[in-house]
Amino acid sequence: MYVIKVKGVAKIPDYVQLRDEKFTLLAYFRLDRPEKALDKAGLADHADRIMNIIKDLPFGQILKLEI
Repeated sequence: MYVIKVKGVAKIPDYVQLRDEKFTLLAYFRLDRPEKALDKAGLADHADRIMNIIKDLPFGQILKLEI
C-alpha cells in the first residue's frame, strides 16, 4: 500500500490518499478526520500506526507501507 500526503490550499484542507500496489485509491481522508475512512477501508486496526507515519511524512511524498 502507498501513502500520499496532499497539501491543501486556502479553504481546502490537507488530505491523505491510500493506494494499493496498482495505485487504485483505497481511502481518501482529511488529516483531522481519518477514523471513518480507515474503518471503511478495513484498516481501523492499523489506524494508529498509519497516522504516526503520516504525521512525519512530508507533503507530496509517496511512501510505501507494508501492512
